[in-house]
Amino acid sequence: MSEPILQASDLVRHFRVGGGLLSKGVTVRAVDGVSLDIRRGETFAIVGESGCGKSTLARLLMRLLSPTSGSIRFEGKEISELGGRPLRDLRRDMQFIFQDPFSSLNPRMSVGRIVGEPLETHEPDLDAAGRRARVAELLRLVGLRAEHTVRYPHEFSGGQRQRIGIARALASGPKLLIGDEPVSALDMSVQAQVVNLLEDLKRDLDLTLVVIAHDLAVIRHMSDRVAVMYLGQIVESGPTDTVFSQARHPYTLALLSAIPEPEHGRTRTRIALSGEPPSPSDPPPGCRFHTRCAFARDECRVRSPELRAARDGHLVACHFWQDIAAAGEGFTPDPVAPHRPNVERRFDLYRAASLNRKTTPKAAQNTSP
Repeated sequence: MSEPILQASDLVRHFRVGGGLLSKGVTVRAVDGVSLDIRRGETFAIVGESGCGKSTLARLLMRLLSPTSGSIRFEGKEISELGGRPLRDLRRDMQFIFQDPFSSLNPRMSVGRIVGEPLETHEPDLDAAGRRARVAELLRLVGLRAEHTVRYPHEFSGGQRQRIGIARALASGPKLLIGDEPVSALDMSVQAQVVNLLEDLKRDLDLTLVVIAHDLAVIRHMSDRVAVMYLGQIVESGPTDTVFSQARHPYTLALLSAIPEPEHGRTRTRIALSGEPPSPSDPPPGCRFHTRCAFARDECRVRSPELRAARDGHLVACHFWQDIAAAGEGFTPDPVAPHRPNVERRFDLYRAASLNRKTTPKAAQNTSP
């Protein structure tokens, strides 16, 4: 087991919303007591419904936001209160890939300037010729060409723009990449290309990846471990195959039951959650999921469960997960196939095309989508 590269302990981020002369406003508990560790060289995924706090957590880990309380350690060094030059130096080792590949790129800057800008900050001694050569190499790494440096973001497709964003993130030579829904804004056919590109870069550049995503098929394909968030807290975490095949928290079971079944004639038992998620400004007492849980009991309404080990490396925050599992209640995940055939096919098609490009003379290669 590799050592942690990034650790969070009891991480909290509250936002004060509204308020004025006659009102105090409300406190939104976006992240409320999250602890996790991310191991060097792995892909760690964070999943959950919209509004559960996963994007806020990603920005906290990246230090784009400062925590209200708690600890964040990168390579053993406390970074939760860094500012100024030390925080800027940290950016060399930690970079962010944004969800929207268009709004995250400056439309008035050429691709060469966009990708080369981090080099001006982190490698100020590099001359103009050296920067141009480095930018061309970064574009090649993500499947684009050197002549693209003179073009502007609007001249590219969504997949190409996300590649530009990845190239910019790689410019400083980071050890850790955090992607906030890096493929959700892309077409289905392009998602597989970008996911496989990230996997190739992770292997070739010895990177650690943290990925926020909604598509559970993508998460299962690319991640080593996964954490499930609900209303600002982690309710289940562990090795991806274990969580997908032996999920124990009722919320995780509901998420897995909602995955569409692609095979004709095959049906899936769906767990329908009642009601809407509670407001993060007014979370319910006890277990935050009890207002939507079919298995809730009196204890769930008064005492918040802690993450406990269900088995080695698999943690669950539920008072009665053992009773639920023993009774076989609810949706039973499929323990047989680690990946659906059509999902594998989607990613394998791009990988075959990628290998073909590497063996084809450059003059015969086309621009990547």
